[in-house]
Amino acid sequence: MTRTIISKGEHKEEHLRSSDFITDIVIGMSDGLTVPFALAAGLSGAVHSNSVVITAGIAEIVAGSIAMGLGGYLAGKTEQEHYQAELEREYNEVENVPEKEKEEVKEVFALYGLNGSAQNIIAAELAKDKDKWVDFMMKYELGLEKPNAHRARNSAATIGISYIIGGLIPLTAYFFTHTPYQGLFVSSILTVICLFLFGYFKSKVTGQPPLKGAFKVTLIGIIAAAAAFLIAKTVNNLL
Repeated sequence: MTRTIISKGEHKEEHLRSSDFITDIVIGMSDGLTVPFALAAGLSGAVHSNSVVITAGIAEIVAGSIAMGLGGYLAGKTEQEHYQAELEREYNEVENVPEKEKEEVKEVFALYGLNGSAQNIIAAELAKDKDKWVDFMMKYELGLEKPNAHRARNSAATIGISYIIGGLIPLTAYFFTHTPYQGLFVSSILTVICLFLFGYFKSKVTGQPPLKGAFKVTLIGIIAAAAAFLIAKTVNNLL
C-alpha cells in the first residue's frame, strides 16, 4: 500500500492506493476468520470433545488455505494470459490495420473534448513508436494494466498464509478449554474482536467508512457461525 500526497499551495490532496498485496490479505483473512469459526461453532453444537473440533478445524484450515491459494494462483495466471493475448492482438492490429487503430486513438481523446486537429496530431505522434502506441491502446482502449510477472505466485502465498492465520484465531480457544461450549465461548470473543479490528482496518486502507466496515464484517461472521451452530445442534438432536 502506498499513500501519495499532492500539495498545491495550501491545498493538499491525499490519495490511497491499495496494492495487490493488501487485496490478497483481505481475501485470505476474511475467509480464514469466518469459515473455520463457523465450522468450529457448528461442531461445538454437535460433539462433546475439543479434540474433534481441533482435528476438523485444522483439516479445514489446511484444505481451505490450499484451495484459496490455488484460486489466487489461477486468477493471477488468467490475468497474465488474458493480458498477453490482448497485447499480441493489439500489435497485430497496429501492424495490419493502423488507420483503424488511429481512429480508435482519436475516439479516446474525443471523449476528453479535444478537437479534430489535436486528435490527428496525437494519433500521428503515437504511431511513430509502435510499443508506446500499443501500450496506450492497452491502457485506454481496453483498460488493462500490465500484471506483475510474479502476481500468481505471490497471490497464492499471501492468500494461503492469511487464511491460515485467520483460521487459527478461532481454533486457538479449543486448545485451552475443556469442553466445546467453553471453547466456543472463548472463540466467539476472540473472533468477534478480530473480525471487528480486521473490518475496521480493511475499510480504512480501502478508503471506506471504518466503523461501518467493521460492523459489517463482524455481523457476517456472527451470522455464519450462529447459522452453523443452530443447524448442527438441530441435526444432532434429530439424530
